[in-house]
Amino acid sequence: MAQTVAPGTIQAVGSATINFTPNQAQFTVGVVTQGTTAQDAAQQNATLSTTVQNALKSALGTNGTIQTIGYSVGPRYSNATPPAIAGYTASNTVLVTTYNLTNIGSLIDTATQAGGNNIGGVSFGLQNPDSFIQQALSAAGKQALAYAGAIAAGLGGTTGKVVSAVQGSSYTPVIVNGPAAGAPTTTPIQTGSVSVSANVTVVVLLVQ
Repeated sequence: MAQTVAPGTIQAVGSATINFTPNQAQFTVGVVTQGTTAQDAAQQNATLSTTVQNALKSALGTNGTIQTIGYSVGPRYSNATPPAIAGYTASNTVLVTTYNLTNIGSLIDTATQAGGNNIGGVSFGLQNPDSFIQQALSAAGKQALAYAGAIAAGLGGTTGKVVSAVQGSSYTPVIVNGPAAGAPTTTPIQTGSVSVSANVTVVVLLVQ
């Protein structure tokens, strides 16, 4: 959409969406354990989480990272009336980031085989999105100026210098549902593409 917004000026909006091949993937791995006491649940969780995280670190090597994003220990209640504490549950969740998109399925399998029992959805994104956003902004800016030029020509004039420009941009990682615990070996994962969108609003002088 474009319109004249002030005497002697033209406002035009350009937009662009560019698809890129993702260069990183992320998924969550949770270890959930139960025990009759909080200490029992926590101890079981610590042992199993260490095994899972060590297996993932070995599989990742230098091509990724593991970050703890959640840990909790709390009571588990029965369905009795009134509810009574039936035991305790401990949960430890890590975010796995890999820059090698050919081994995502094997990483998920490594996690589940080592004891991970709560695998989150896989998301594909861009490790350093700034350069990709700049490409989309450049395309959107060119479109905005082209629209402004078309409006000026329709009014019997040409465009002058740019008075102002405002930008907006975003990209949304592609999310794929994760497999259930115990999924078959060599989990198939398709990467797809990541869309980066940008818009630029320009105000230019109208020369007649």
